[in-house]
Amino acid sequence: MELQERLNEVRFHIAAAERQAGRPDGAVQLVAVSKTFDADAIRPAISAGQRVFGENRVQESQGKWPELKAETSGIELHLIGPLQSNKAVDAVALFDVIETIDREKIARAIADEMKRQGKTLRLYVQVNTGLEPQKAGIAPDDTAAFVDLCRKELGLSIEGLMCIPPADENPGPHFALLAKLAEKAGVEKLSMGMSSDYEIAVAFGATSVRVGSAIFGAR
Repeated sequence: MELQERLNEVRFHIAAAERQAGRPDGAVQLVAVSKTFDADAIRPAISAGQRVFGENRVQESQGKWPELKAETSGIELHLIGPLQSNKAVDAVALFDVIETIDREKIARAIADEMKRQGKTLRLYVQVNTGLEPQKAGIAPDDTAAFVDLCRKELGLSIEGLMCIPPADENPGPHFALLAKLAEKAGVEKLSMGMSSDYEIAVAFGATSVRVGSAIFGAR
């Protein structure tokens, strides 16, 4: 199957999941996860009309996205991998959305850098819903207070929450938890769901899903 066919299939399944959940058409944004794929592998997705992409690493993204953004207007690039504070300068320069704010040090670095560069990025707080020690993200119980700190003390506009449920667990309860936390913290957007579970995420209220291998193929 060609990339365009796989992309259309994912779009079809998102639309069907929206209808089944009684949600409006287009309620869920597709973030095509292009990590590990080079510019030539990404161009067919852009040609097929995809404009929103997700990447895990700042350095890898710098090698392909400045050129791709220069070629096509309207590209929206999301950082969906963990961010080190020493990469804040480059991340703010290149990305439009950072979904992985998960500690005060990173939040401060991003706030300072946005001010310095005169840029306003859209920001999400990553929540470690499974409390996995190897995974980034703030603890669920600390989420509302952390969003509050980002907003009131650092002046950051946090628009949503993001999570990656444990691979060996039913994702449904994790998606439900994230939706509950978002309501409590007063944020509207929910970035949740990947290639294996994005339709479930749509049912639980995802406003964006991050789909990679179902579009680009195995890494």
